[in-house]
Amino acid sequence: MRIFLIVIDSFGVGELPDAHEFGDEGSNTFLHILQKTNLILPTMSSLGLKNIDGLNLNYKGKLIGSYAKMSEKTKAKDTTAGHYELAGIVLNKPYPTFKHGFPKQLIKKLEKACGCNFIGNEVASGTEIIQRLGDFHLKTKAPIVYTSQDSVLQIAACEQIISLEKLYEICQKAREVLTGEYNVARVIARPFIKTNNGYVRTENRKDFALLPPKKSMLDKLKDFGFDVIVIGKINDIFVGQGITKAMPAKNNKSALVAIKECVKKNFNGLCFANLVDTDMLFGHRNDIQGYANALEEIDNTFKKILPKLNDNDIFIVTADHGCDPTTTSTDHSREYVPLLIYSKQLKAGVNLGTLDGFDNVSKSILDYFQIENFKDSFFKKLCK
Repeated sequence: MRIFLIVIDSFGVGELPDAHEFGDEGSNTFLHILQKTNLILPTMSSLGLKNIDGLNLNYKGKLIGSYAKMSEKTKAKDTTAGHYELAGIVLNKPYPTFKHGFPKQLIKKLEKACGCNFIGNEVASGTEIIQRLGDFHLKTKAPIVYTSQDSVLQIAACEQIISLEKLYEICQKAREVLTGEYNVARVIARPFIKTNNGYVRTENRKDFALLPPKKSMLDKLKDFGFDVIVIGKINDIFVGQGITKAMPAKNNKSALVAIKECVKKNFNGLCFANLVDTDMLFGHRNDIQGYANALEEIDNTFKKILPKLNDNDIFIVTADHGCDPTTTSTDHSREYVPLLIYSKQLKAGVNLGTLDGFDNVSKSILDYFQIENFKDSFFKKLCK
C-alpha cells in the first residue's frame, strides 16, 4: 500500500471566491502560463488537469486519471497553511502577517537576542531586496530582515560575510523570540553570494517553522506503523513531526530524483514530496517561461514514473496555493489547487468537481489506510 503525494508548489488553477480580500482578483497560475507560453503538459493533461472545472480547456485525449479542484478553508495563502490543510490541520486563526514590516520594539528585541543589528525591515521580494541592500549589508555586516504577505520573517545574509552556521544560529534565536502575537509560521534563512552580475541567492535556504498545533495525517500514519517518507521542505514545514524518513532536496531536480528512488523502494505508507522551484525560483520572480519550463520537466518525469508504479499504488498531484507569475504581484495568490489522482486500481476520467478544503486529501488517505473513516473520501467514489 503506497501513496505518492506530490505538491507542485504554487500551482494554482484559478482565483478563490474571496481572492479580492487578498488582492488576488483574476489570478490563475496555470491558465495564464498556458496562455503566454507553448506549454502542453501531456502527462498531467491525461490525468485530467485541463478538464478541471473553470479552466474550460477540454482536453480531448484519453484520460487515465481522475481530477478535481480544491478550495482552501484556512483564510491564508501561504506554504504552511496550505501544507497543514493537506495534512488535515485547518487553522481557525491564520498565523500573523506584517503588511508594513515588523514593529520597532520587536526588531530591537530580535537584535538583542541575535547579537546583531538588522537592516531592511520591510515587505519586499527577496531577490530584489538583496540587490538593493546588498552593498550596504557588505559594508555593515548587518543581516537583511524582510517579510511578505505570508507569515514569515526572512533573514538574508551573504555567505562570504556571515557563515551559514552563524546565519542559521541567528534564525534559531529569532524563532525563539517570535511567540505570542508575533508567532510567524516560519523564520527563513536566505543566504546569498556576490557575483559579477550582482547578488544571487544560494540553495542553502533553511526554514525554522513552528511545531504543528495538533496531530497531522503524518503523525497518525506513523502512529499506526506506516512509513512516512518526505522529500524537500516537507520536513521543515512539519518540523520532523510524524516523519519516519526525510530525504533532503533543495531543488526540483533533486526532489524528482528522490521521488523516482522512492518508486523503487518497498515501503508501506506515504511518500510526500514538495517541488519548490515553481514557487521559489519562478512564481515569486514573475518568470513565466521559467515556470513553464519547470512544469514541463515535472510532467516529463511523471511520464516516466507512472508506468513503473505497482498495480495498487496511488499517485496524487496537488498544490498548496497559487503564485501567478503573470500578475504585477510577486507574492502568493489565493487560488484553487488541482487534485489529480492516478492508480491502476481506481476509475479514470471521473470529474470530482470542486472539493471544499485541502483536507480532503488527508481524510481520503487516512480512510484508505483504515486509520479513520470518512464517508466523503474521494477514493470511495473512485473504486472500480
